[in-house]
Amino acid sequence: MKKLIQLALIGSVLISQGLMAQGDIEAGKAKAAACAACHGADGNSMNPAWPKLAGQGAKYIATQLKHFKSGARKNALMQGQAMALSAQDMQDLGAYYASLTTSPNAANPDTLELGQAIYRGGIMKKNVAACMACHSPDGVGNPSAAFPKLAGQHADYTEAQLKSYRANERDYDSAKIMSGVTERMTDEEIRAVAEYIAGLH
Repeated sequence: MKKLIQLALIGSVLISQGLMAQGDIEAGKAKAAACAACHGADGNSMNPAWPKLAGQGAKYIATQLKHFKSGARKNALMQGQAMALSAQDMQDLGAYYASLTTSPNAANPDTLELGQAIYRGGIMKKNVAACMACHSPDGVGNPSAAFPKLAGQHADYTEAQLKSYRANERDYDSAKIMSGVTERMTDEEIRAVAEYIAGLH
């Protein structure tokens, strides 16, 4: 009987830890008030240099906030914002933004053919993998693996991040995958695929 009680207690602790690992949408909404100035009241930023967070994977958002807080991902403004956040705050913010809807963007028709070719087929002669292999054909990403949603993201922001990967400015393990991909891409190729991603939905 004592053993059963102990197992029940252990089980309840594990369940409560699992619940704590989940974000609370309503709590996240309240905590997101400070984020709205840059990322928009609905998670869709108006400035193309700042990312849309609406519809982004909860795990990805929480992970990136952790990287900003540690300094592994460099951005003075975001590091300052993330310093005061607890792990639960990050989970709550992730859950809130994941519950929102990404506003649509349009692809640039001038670079559509090149961007689509790279996104869907990579660049074989340079050993550059297709973006859709990790981020899915429609750009929704892979939430469980914390691969971000790309569809509808501002082209300017996506381009800047791809160049940041290429320059090895995002210093954490999962970023190494993207650094390896982008190091063989030209500015023209990066811009084209960023424009194509903007039009995905």
